Amino acid sequence: YTLSVRTAYGQRTARATTNKFDSESLQRVVAESASLARQQQPDPELLPMPGPQSYPPVDHYFEHTTATVSPRQRAAVVSSAIRVAEKEGLTAAGTYSTGEGMQALLNSRGVAAYYRGTQAEFSITTMGSSSTGWAKKTAPDVREINGVVLAERASQIATCSRAPKEIAPGHHVTILTPAAVLDLVGFMFFDFSGQAVRDQRSFLTDRVGMKLFGENINISDDVYHPLQFGAPFDGEGICRQSLPLVERGVIKNLTYARATAKAMGKEPTGHGFPLPNEYGEFPTNIVFSGGAHSLDEMIASTARGVLVTRLWYIREVDPYKKILTGMTRDGTFLVEDGKIACGIRNFRFNESLIDLLNCVEMLSPAERASGEESFPMVVPALKVSSFHFTEATKF
Repeated sequence: YTLSVRTAYGQRTARATTNKFDSESLQRVVAESASLARQQQPDPELLPMPGPQSYPPVDHYFEHTTATVSPRQRAAVVSSAIRVAEKEGLTAAGTYSTGEGMQALLNSRGVAAYYRGTQAEFSITTMGSSSTGWAKKTAPDVREINGVVLAERASQIATCSRAPKEIAPGHHVTILTPAAVLDLVGFMFFDFSGQAVRDQRSFLTDRVGMKLFGENINISDDVYHPLQFGAPFDGEGICRQSLPLVERGVIKNLTYARATAKAMGKEPTGHGFPLPNEYGEFPTNIVFSGGAHSLDEMIASTARGVLVTRLWYIREVDPYKKILTGMTRDGTFLVEDGKIACGIRNFRFNESLIDLLNCVEMLSPAERASGEESFPMVVPALKVSSFHFTEATKF
């Protein structure tokens, strides 16, 4: 655990942190924070610390079973997963972690907030001579994670994509799994920040209230959603609101920390980060509303297209148009006549998130998903009418 102390003197503030909890260390960290604060330049937008707050209960985010998993228990699950891969002639690599965390936030004006949560995460990559597969799951309750099932999924992907063929790049009908969707859309949520819009570094600058995406796109930030988890308060102790971000394709709301809200004539939404910081705020409990179509139905409805298991090495090319580039990996497939035809070589892609979210044909029910480029979210799989693959790799 660590202890972080922020002190404020008028319009000056600073923070110091320690991981030692003896009396001398605690006195030292307070003194260091105070000394640093006195040396800062005044911040004309710094507000007094908030007073007492109230928070809804979020008891379902802590599971005793998860908090008490032993290394031996984790090793047994890993061993079983490896055996699944070995039966298919594959090697396996991955991670399996379990644990609990606690966050307590108090200030001298009466804020007293406390959150305790657990998290388990299992990730596995299976590898053959010409193909790979991948599966991952994150949950507050370790009982939701079945390492053998995840290993079977990753192994099936690897075996089905053996000896991948090469197809021409271009604009293809594409089916994106929830993990692929997560790692794409994760790049736009930093822009749902009042401070980012105020600084004109958000693609939503001058676009709030506009219809930017398709009618079937609805996204909110909701820490209280049954598939989400996290503290019900922000870095200043303000209660987190459930906030619609996109409704029927229209940009509805931004997030606001206290200082940003005052500067922009808004109310704080409870999404601020601990002060001082350069980011202001952004949503971290994303819920992308899904539809009624299963992944199998998406495949069955596709005459010719590409199925993407996941994406990686994603980078932003144009921040305002939200054009991203990256690569597919761990299972990319050609779909023909409503069936998976074969594995194909990986692609590099260049795609605008704005264009992508205007050509969604089908959505699956939303689920808690984990990727590698962004934080866990509740998102659906998507079938899109066009996805721009620019070149094929040699693997």
